[in-house]
Amino acid sequence: MEAKSEVTIKFSGALPDAKPAANKKVEVSLTDQNGIVFTALINAKSWRKAETSASEFADWAGAVSGKLGQRTENGFEVIDAGIQLFEKKAKEVKPDVGAAVAEAGADS
Repeated sequence: MEAKSEVTIKFSGALPDAKPAANKKVEVSLTDQNGIVFTALINAKSWRKAETSASEFADWAGAVSGKLGQRTENGFEVIDAGIQLFEKKAKEVKPDVGAAVAEAGADS
């Protein structure tokens, strides 16, 4: 049986710290709620795009995703990693449908 291991690390509030790396990449480290550190090499162009999105979006969430790599001293590598930022849209306040039906019935 052949299996794939893929991982997505979600974050919000601030971009993770990034260090320049070889081959036009940046190294990003993210620590999850359990203290596990995920280290990923991301294309510098993708990183710049994420930085631009973070400054343009009022509220956003992001994700680093890729293949689960080798275990490191305090976590894991993320291989062939990419980064995406998503703008959080304000949720529309929906009128209470039950109240509208009750009011319509009272008028009859």
